[in-house]
Amino acid sequence: MITYEYPLNERIRTLLRLEDLFEKTLYFADADGPAEHHVSLVTLFEILEVASRADLKFDLVQELERQRQILLSFRNNPDISEEALSGALYEIEQSSAALLAMQGKTGQYLRENEWLMGIKNRAGIPGGVCEFDLPSYHFWLNREAARRRDDLLGWISPLLPIRAGLAIVLRLLRSSGRPERVVAQHGAFQQMLSGRTAQLIRLRLSRDHAAIPEISANKYALNIRFTVPETDMRPKQSEADVEFELTYCNL
Repeated sequence: MITYEYPLNERIRTLLRLEDLFEKTLYFADADGPAEHHVSLVTLFEILEVASRADLKFDLVQELERQRQILLSFRNNPDISEEALSGALYEIEQSSAALLAMQGKTGQYLRENEWLMGIKNRAGIPGGVCEFDLPSYHFWLNREAARRRDDLLGWISPLLPIRAGLAIVLRLLRSSGRPERVVAQHGAFQQMLSGRTAQLIRLRLSRDHAAIPEISANKYALNIRFTVPETDMRPKQSEADVEFELTYCNL
């Protein structure tokens, strides 16, 4: 199955982008090659840009506290596992504490590193980090893999409380909805929301279907148009019925 997600507000859009970027920067940091470590560092710069656009710490702490209060209301409920509930509450409390312990503006320690900011500025120019432009960066890329990895993790680690907090929020959001099986007749599907509120729409589609969903939504209706890829990947409206799984998620 392939899962597609469509955020319905800017806050969830930002969290999804950061989730993707954190996954990539840590994946490439764990490798050994200088090319992979370059990608990890450039992706870290993208995290810095996205995370600085909003007061993420405040938003995440506020949402985690709201979820904590909801979970507390389930205390002494015979249908709820006390062990699982206590574990979820502990995870939320630990995450909130780590976020509150973050000092200053998000990623300020990176902005104060002139060497890193020099690389960041050059990385925005096509081919701007060649060895003749940044010999000190070329030297760093030729150091031992373990040394480079330690440096990368040192730059990434102070931002990990944000990753942990958004992971909890997105996990709760994704588990909040109930999937339903629906069919797009001749590749087109529309559903009126009729007062239904959602922050995220999840769509799961069998890999056997060579169909790509194009999703648009507002507070009144959801529209999905399935296209099929041509040999050059130009989209073409699907003429066949497409069965898929649809979930409305809301915290």
